[in-house]
Amino acid sequence: MPRYALKIEYHGGPFAGWQRQDGPVTVQGCIETALRKLEPDCPGIAAAGRTDAGVHALAQVAHCDMVKNWTPFRLSEALNHHLRPHPIAVLQVTPVADDWHARFSATERRYLFRLLSRRAPSTQEAGLVWQINHRLNVEAMTEGAQHLIGHHDFTTFRSTMCQAKSPLKSLDELSIQEVPSHHGVEYRFHLRARSFLHNQVRSFVGSLARVGSGSWQPSDIKTALDAKDRAACGPVSPPEGLYLSGVGYPDDPFEERL
Repeated sequence: MPRYALKIEYHGGPFAGWQRQDGPVTVQGCIETALRKLEPDCPGIAAAGRTDAGVHALAQVAHCDMVKNWTPFRLSEALNHHLRPHPIAVLQVTPVADDWHARFSATERRYLFRLLSRRAPSTQEAGLVWQINHRLNVEAMTEGAQHLIGHHDFTTFRSTMCQAKSPLKSLDELSIQEVPSHHGVEYRFHLRARSFLHNQVRSFVGSLARVGSGSWQPSDIKTALDAKDRAACGPVSPPEGLYLSGVGYPDDPFEERL
């Protein structure tokens, strides 16, 4: 069966997360329904990572096995047709080797978190950002973020429902930008690691927002990390500001080849 890699964009607002469930509408469920309209015996898809309810993706990666040999253009066009009106788009399709796996072949996941500061309600970005009504100190948040980069026990910053076998992870990047926005300021958190724990990114952002607002000092991030105690974490930020922005592979199947 020929295998295809899919690069997928979606608005997470209407979905109960990525993973297929009985009853609630999920991103995986919608894509598999579309695939089975093309091939009823399609076994389903596997993704690079599961996103929670309300979390978005700019470049989720999944793979599927098909019976027929599809051209990438025809497969992406057919899937996008059958995905309507769900806010899901297949951006790219490319054939891959039979042993290529969207999850297990990945070496890096990248996330973006968008936090908007303005007092007036956001009409254009509603559901796409976490909105607060006060400014944040980027320099203080950046200083606090340095304590999180590297290999650590991230017990403090993972959900009590996290199913990972170990809280030990390596965080390769946590950088923060301050970007002028329409009648406000947007703070963009960029994170990169091989893998993440459940709620790890949202826990980081919520705690760093406390630093940015002045209620925590940058060193309080290290104190929370060293505590290895979920109770030491700051508030968990809401899901609507979080995006899976990319997945890295040793040989990126989506890079154009001559």
